[in-house]
Amino acid sequence: MQEHNKATEWFDELYKKHKDNHENIPWARKAVNPLLQTYLDDVEHIHKGKALVVGCGLGDDAHALELAGYDVVAIDVSESALEIAKERSVGSSIVYEKQDIFDMPDKYKAHFDFVFEALTIQSLPVKFREKMIEAVADTLKVNGKLLVVAHKKSREFDGPPWPLTKEEIDMFKNHDLKELSFETHTEESNVSNTRFRVLYEKV
Repeated sequence: MQEHNKATEWFDELYKKHKDNHENIPWARKAVNPLLQTYLDDVEHIHKGKALVVGCGLGDDAHALELAGYDVVAIDVSESALEIAKERSVGSSIVYEKQDIFDMPDKYKAHFDFVFEALTIQSLPVKFREKMIEAVADTLKVNGKLLVVAHKKSREFDGPPWPLTKEEIDMFKNHDLKELSFETHTEESNVSNTRFRVLYEKV
């Protein structure tokens, strides 16, 4: 088993334990991430083509992307999370797959028009950060857009999760990604009250 797989085993255990009580899954809003929804509501952006949700959890972000007009692939390392997401998306055309972002099939390399990554990079130890950033960037086709949401590191935090610094989120720009917008948003959290929302384009 690869080292990063060991670091993600606890996800599936948590989803299994709380399969019937999602309120006890800390990041499960059971609603679309508001920083994704405001992007989807922006009339300046055209929403069509193939979209990927990294670490889809219960599937709310994938559902919002489908409603916006995308053909959606939603991946997670937790089979239990995917089972819940599928149950909550009956009648949807979303493709839910158990996938490791570090080992994506060749068909998904340079494949997606839009990728959404929220709070997943920070869920793995810092030593995996650069590798995961590169893996996410590799899924985008040229001119594809990537929207990243992450907690900003504001103090020493004994994770998981491990919030990102500004320097770490800027590492996306090392992988043929051009920054289109950079924002910080305030939301009360026991991790960090500040979140990054950054939009990139593959060049």
